[in-house]
Amino acid sequence: MGLTLTEKILSAHLVEGEMIKGTEIGIRIDQTLTQDATGTMAYLEFEAMGVPRVKTERSVAYIDHNTLQNGFMNMDDHRFIGSIAKKHGIYFSRPGNGICHQVHLERFGVPGKTLIGSDSHTPTGGGIGMIAIGAGGMDVAVAMGGGTYYITCPKVVKVELTGKLQPWVAAKDVILEVLKRLSVKGGVGKVIEYCGEGVKTLSVPERATITNMGAELGATTSIFPSDEVTYEFLKAQGREDVYTELSADSDAVYDEIVEINLSELEPMAACPHSPDNIKTVDEIGAMKIDQVCIGSCTNSSLMDMMKVAHILKGKTVHPDVSLSIAPGSKQVLSMLAENGALAIMLEAGARVLESACGPCIGMGQSPNSGGISLRTFNRNFEGRSGTADGQIYLVSPELAAASAVAGVLTDPRTLGDMPEFKMPEKFNVNDNMIVEPVPAEDMDSVEVLRGPNIKPFPTSEPMPETIDAKVSLKVGDNITTDHIMPAGAKILPLRSNIPEISKYCFAVCDETFHDRALSMGKSIVIGGSNYGQGSSREHAALAPLYLGVKAVITKSFARIHMANLINAGIIPMTFANEADYDRIDANDELMIANVADQIKNSTTIKVTNVTKGFDFDCIVNFSDRQKEMLYAGGLLNYTKNNG
Repeated sequence: MGLTLTEKILSAHLVEGEMIKGTEIGIRIDQTLTQDATGTMAYLEFEAMGVPRVKTERSVAYIDHNTLQNGFMNMDDHRFIGSIAKKHGIYFSRPGNGICHQVHLERFGVPGKTLIGSDSHTPTGGGIGMIAIGAGGMDVAVAMGGGTYYITCPKVVKVELTGKLQPWVAAKDVILEVLKRLSVKGGVGKVIEYCGEGVKTLSVPERATITNMGAELGATTSIFPSDEVTYEFLKAQGREDVYTELSADSDAVYDEIVEINLSELEPMAACPHSPDNIKTVDEIGAMKIDQVCIGSCTNSSLMDMMKVAHILKGKTVHPDVSLSIAPGSKQVLSMLAENGALAIMLEAGARVLESACGPCIGMGQSPNSGGISLRTFNRNFEGRSGTADGQIYLVSPELAAASAVAGVLTDPRTLGDMPEFKMPEKFNVNDNMIVEPVPAEDMDSVEVLRGPNIKPFPTSEPMPETIDAKVSLKVGDNITTDHIMPAGAKILPLRSNIPEISKYCFAVCDETFHDRALSMGKSIVIGGSNYGQGSSREHAALAPLYLGVKAVITKSFARIHMANLINAGIIPMTFANEADYDRIDANDELMIANVADQIKNSTTIKVTNVTKGFDFDCIVNFSDRQKEMLYAGGLLNYTKNNG
């Protein structure tokens, strides 16, 4: 029986466990990446481990999130990251060099390698045949120190692509179709592997768009084969020496198969407020729009930008629409400037932003009150844009550009014949905005620069014998990390300061949560299904840790957030009987006696609702390693204890 591509790469990197689906395995990590919203904390954690130099093949620190220098905080963080990278063997991508996933695809990604990043859209690297996984900063810090990264051995879903996309139908429409079929929970515990003759019709940037938004499926990662298309992309980047041909065996066995005929797809949009709320453009109709934002790690490649420029050429953005465009990297921006496409965008009335995440994380360009904004981004969670009642639709660059000119949602197929857009034979390669670390023998000469906003990693205590605490908050289904720990221009600068950022914890759900949780001293949070979906931000675990949250009980968890809770020493539990969710209210006192013994001896533990006088069961299906982490009070304590 043959192997899937996923199984081949994981098996080649297997350090602990066996390739038995549903069990925990440990894999060797070749590369890591961080970005500045998560990076400062990751490097504080790395320092706390006491490892002098990173042990990966390549680790890169990117500055792309907190690029609005409003006050000293962001600039201090960037200075800290730059100095610690220089000292400890990490490459440093300076502000303005581009979005981490776009730059990593261009300059560092290698087929067949493993990559984890402290950003949930790290699976972008699957577009060139990497196993690229989003993770919490603590996991990235451990991997940089040479430690093993642990995941549940995933099921593998085969997405068989046939046919070829019709003119003006985009790669974005492919992943929207997958989301429509599988939902935001459909990829949990799975890797999405793209196969079939249709794969060869998609360029590497198009493949990366699809793997990027696999994060919205809740998938562990997504991956394409490495083939002649991959080779041509790497050759154009001057990196053909890293190419390896990789594909699944012809007789590989998959856990699920999804068949998509690319020829049958049509332009679609993810409607507010979920990436799987998919409708076709025809179903939505000619809706009046207020704003269009083109860019993000999903759709900011040179090919995307050239299509946008073609649509805008000789046109003017509708007077009722604000159009912003953010090329994904310095490489893309410089090539647009050289070939005249940038001038076309400016002449049309576009507002060209720096090569950074920007509006995708609520860092500027928030829409007007109740405004309808078409975005080529990956998430449209309520409030994420920075406008509480903003109506965000996720679309392709082609649809976005056509609509910006028309002033209403517009099917790009009405534009007429589409020219052939070809990848360049050679990209402009200029890595002068990537700073190499000093040699190991010179690292003691580098001073790590810390600003006053950079606070130590919050401490956690070993697991108590009994948890007796009140419910500080009860929330519903599909609570995202944006609900738990919001982003945006006001909050992101506080990412290095857990005491300050915790003041905004759960503020989207309940503005009084911070004060109530602090006054309780210790508490428990109750949640619904798919709790913690979205970003990999470990701050959604660290802020509750700081506020005394000891356990989170839900109907189900998103993968990365559950791992982050364990890393922080907070116990994630799921209801054995989901009906028990309805029997618990805020301020109920819950007691879990002999916690460690219960977790050690069973996958089901008893919780007592002291207030209402009944017991209920929760599932705690942890690996032995996860149990030891929880006993120790989190991954940092566990690592120190086992150093």
